[in-house]
Amino acid sequence: MSTTAFAQTVPEIPFEKHVLPNGLTLIIHEDHKAPIVAVNVWYHVGSKNEKPGKTGFAHLFEHLMFNGSEHFNDDYFKALEKVGATDLNGTTNTDRTNYFQNVPSSALDYVLFLESDRMGHLLGAIDQAKLDEQRGVVQNEKRQGENQPYGLVRQLLAEYTYPAGHPYSWTTIGSMEDLNAASLEDVHNWFKTYYGPNNAVLVVAGDVNPQEVKAKVEKYFGDIPPGPPIAKQTAWIAKMTGERRAWAQDRVPQARVYMVWNVPPLTDPEADLLDLVASVLTNGKTSRLYKRLVYDEQIATDVSAYVWGKELGSQFMIVATAKPGGDLATVEKEIREELQKLLAQGPTPDEVERAKLTWRADFLRGIERIGGFGGKSDVLATGEVFYKDPGAYKKQWATVQQASPGSLQKVAQKWLSDGLFVLEVHPFPKLEAKGQGVDRSALPAVGELPEPAFPELQTATLANGLKVVLAERRAVPLVEMELVFDAGFASDTPETLGRASLAMAMLDEGTKTRTALQISDELQKLGAELATGSTLDSSYVSLSALTEKLADSLALFADVVLNPTFPEQDFQRLKKQQLAAIAREKVTPVAMGLRVLPALLYGEGHPYAVPFTGSGTEATVAKLTREDLVRFHQSYFKPNNATLVVVGDVSLAELKAHLEKLFGGWKPGEVRAKTLQAAGGPQAREVYILDRPGSQQSVILAGLLAPPKNDPWEEALKLVHEVLGGSFTSRLNMNLREDKHWSYGARVVFPDARGQRPFFAMAPVQGDKTKEALLETVKEFEHIVGAKPIAAEELAKAKGNLTLTLPGRWETNEAVLRSLFEVVQFGLPLDYYKTYAQRIRAVELPVAQRVASEVIQPARMVYVVVGDRSKIEAGIRELNLGPVKFLDSDGRPVQ
Repeated sequence: MSTTAFAQTVPEIPFEKHVLPNGLTLIIHEDHKAPIVAVNVWYHVGSKNEKPGKTGFAHLFEHLMFNGSEHFNDDYFKALEKVGATDLNGTTNTDRTNYFQNVPSSALDYVLFLESDRMGHLLGAIDQAKLDEQRGVVQNEKRQGENQPYGLVRQLLAEYTYPAGHPYSWTTIGSMEDLNAASLEDVHNWFKTYYGPNNAVLVVAGDVNPQEVKAKVEKYFGDIPPGPPIAKQTAWIAKMTGERRAWAQDRVPQARVYMVWNVPPLTDPEADLLDLVASVLTNGKTSRLYKRLVYDEQIATDVSAYVWGKELGSQFMIVATAKPGGDLATVEKEIREELQKLLAQGPTPDEVERAKLTWRADFLRGIERIGGFGGKSDVLATGEVFYKDPGAYKKQWATVQQASPGSLQKVAQKWLSDGLFVLEVHPFPKLEAKGQGVDRSALPAVGELPEPAFPELQTATLANGLKVVLAERRAVPLVEMELVFDAGFASDTPETLGRASLAMAMLDEGTKTRTALQISDELQKLGAELATGSTLDSSYVSLSALTEKLADSLALFADVVLNPTFPEQDFQRLKKQQLAAIAREKVTPVAMGLRVLPALLYGEGHPYAVPFTGSGTEATVAKLTREDLVRFHQSYFKPNNATLVVVGDVSLAELKAHLEKLFGGWKPGEVRAKTLQAAGGPQAREVYILDRPGSQQSVILAGLLAPPKNDPWEEALKLVHEVLGGSFTSRLNMNLREDKHWSYGARVVFPDARGQRPFFAMAPVQGDKTKEALLETVKEFEHIVGAKPIAAEELAKAKGNLTLTLPGRWETNEAVLRSLFEVVQFGLPLDYYKTYAQRIRAVELPVAQRVASEVIQPARMVYVVVGDRSKIEAGIRELNLGPVKFLDSDGRPVQ
């Protein structure tokens, strides 16, 4: 057939288009060849409108829409079967959801009532029972699909061919987890957003009078209020570059290869041309790939190529199944050869004409029908939804009619020359278990556990007072070190809170001889890493160096320690960053609590009564000057106020030689001592609420003061902590997470400190269980010193948790360094960790119980709850724990 003849046969599908005041688009087509009418409703919503974590909603709603509405609360299929409906179904894909049916023309009012009722009056009929029922149906559909041969492919292709977060990077059916998590409120909100008339197209085609149809549609649909404005993603092709591959197994008899390219959206004429390219490759027994792979060489049992048209970006796919036992690599190799021939030479005129005729014939066979897939109502709806033109099929027709060997070659070269993803699916081999098995009535005995081996320590002191502690380890040519100063957050005065953090952050921003960029560049050239920071009691500078570059790395390290310049421009930049961090903390639930709890435990003015984050307050940080940081460095960076802990591939003699050279001229001096006076702590139970409007969760903090790290009963207190909230299987976590399911995780935090330490529960819980979770937290503290003291089994498990992990704890130099840092920071004996396991095992049950009773005093605890005050206040008051007070994010009282 000539191109001219092809053009003259463009079919006409006459239509009227109307837009109702509520935004509903109505398209009407007359066709009186049979006394039936097709009603086709398209909602412009698919899985691409979902968000990660809330996938599968569009498809779930397709099912719910068949389950009854407020004025016909029964199965939709039942209603339509009564009137002889055909081509009755609903489908969801990435971009749209549609509902369609053919009925006798006399049943038009009947169908319009049903369709309008589920568009405008659905939510009253969707209750929890229906949601659970259809959720189960969808999940079984998902299982059924994934249980089919090659059923895992669609999920893999979505994940591997699109970047994370792309609207096509998840499947339309969604994930089991997301479907399980879908609440009734989620579902209602989804409907309100996307199923309004302004996001819908209604096509009525068949034995109808257009004027009557318009009047009926206005009657049934006109009073439905429009939905809200909708944000819509525009084209995002996500074209790949290079080639990527994946390999999978499935319970299939034959291997299969999928070759995928990301190509233009379905509305782009190039997608139509690529459809013709696919036809050239695999449509018919004489097509290039079918003839070679299946017919001539018989190395494959099937092969297909097609364009999966999608609104944001389509995909061109070639799929071939190797013959049983065949070589998939050979199949792929020959596909590539044929594709390269096509790209290099283009298709023949005969191939192009056959592809065009096939496209035309398929289209004409479809529009013989008024409804169903490919029918006239489907064509008109597709045009309106995706092209904003019901007659858009004519543009596609013209694109196909004008296609030539040159245009197909050009579009194939443009899109199929690069950006290929290949997925191989191979048969899962037949495997079977062998042997008699073992006696599984009891666990095998564990042999004698090895004693933990903490490395031997060597010490030295330089002439200027700098103390050195070395653990020599030669396993790898690396040296780790940390210079520890007695400073930290507790060295900040009430007027300079945040100074220690900011000063240490600025330390590597420049020295007298190096800029910040030069420091960074030199570290990279040396393969070294340098870090600075502060804890509550200490400030530190750490270095990780290659043994071969130790001398140069130490020289840089010493320059940063001794000669920082605190450049004004960088000071202003980092100061702004710290202020921004404080602002984030003041709206982050856990951080909000950790900012105010210390002052409530220790009392205003105590060195530890600072935000646990160490960032300070907006008021104090805003007043800090560069000179404040210089004074911090001058005050605390003294060799007699520092200890260098070193672990790794260096001897003490080598180390001392380097240190004397680099730090020998560092002068000692007087250091202002921190005063860690004893804090009395709260004398009665105190309850505070920090209001965070709109919070879905509440964060419960329940705290008290415990003895310092170097307390004689430290080991017993560690065991008490372990039982109450120090591990996954501790009492608090098992209660709130495993038993009640109110929290993702609850624990007791017990940070080490030179002075009295905070000992507090931290439990993020679901907002509607705040009252109940708070009561359970109170009970756990009361029970461990009252009705449910520590049991022998609990103590034994806690001892195991704290000692059995020790042999693997010090595997790396960095892990040993962390332990040495603790020893220095808290003034512990150098053999602290060599005897740690023995001391833990020596704690007896009465001692642990006594220490728990002395430290944990439930009547003097501070409770801080961060959450939506409007939703949690009444419940907290009902517990009668004490007067309820309110704080702002700075810890100031509010009404």
